[in-house]
Amino acid sequence: MSKLPRIDGKTVVGALVKAGFEVTRIKGSHHFLRHADGRVTVVPVHSGETVGPGLLSKILNDCDLTREEFEEIL
Repeated sequence: MSKLPRIDGKTVVGALVKAGFEVTRIKGSHHFLRHADGRVTVVPVHSGETVGPGLLSKILNDCDLTREEFEEIL
């Protein structure tokens, strides 16, 4: 099992958009993303902070993506 990369929220949102997700709304620093097939997730975009490995794992589970698929998208 490979380690998850340390990336910021803006990069996570960009990768998920490439994977077919769309930002439906933004409330504060939280970006709500939805896929056409119904998958949804929330990504915090705080300037200067990285998304922790636990939260990134939860986001990937919500999106039904594996670590390898996510790294390919990056």
